[in-house]
Amino acid sequence: MSGLLLLGLRIFADIALYAFLGTILIFLWRSLNQNAKTLSSRQVMPLDLLVYSLGVEDHVLHFDQNNIEIGREPDCDCVLEDSTVSSHHARLSYHHSQWWVEDLLSTNGTKLNDETLQTPTVIVNGDTIQCGQIKLNVVI
Repeated sequence: MSGLLLLGLRIFADIALYAFLGTILIFLWRSLNQNAKTLSSRQVMPLDLLVYSLGVEDHVLHFDQNNIEIGREPDCDCVLEDSTVSSHHARLSYHHSQWWVEDLLSTNGTKLNDETLQTPTVIVNGDTIQCGQIKLNVVI
């Protein structure tokens, strides 16, 4: 009788263990799916750049993508035709629910609010980015 009881307890323990592991796997699967839905539903905050050259507003550029490359080359998203702007001068990127600006090792450097950029930096509405002699006002 004790052998049969021991076998029954082992089977019960196995069933309980597999039920516990199954519950954990279902919980992890649902959590991963929820995180994936949350990440995919995030929208990029649109960004406008007011382009100033020689102190006069030239034009307004509107962007809806999460990476904007600024430079002289035609393959850049924001093309600035000025000899003081490098071919690939700076990058604006949207992540962690914020816009960031970083210098791409440009010849004349990139300035944010008249401060030289050393590392990627968060930008906010009203900031001024300077690439060479061209100034860009940020409108978020």
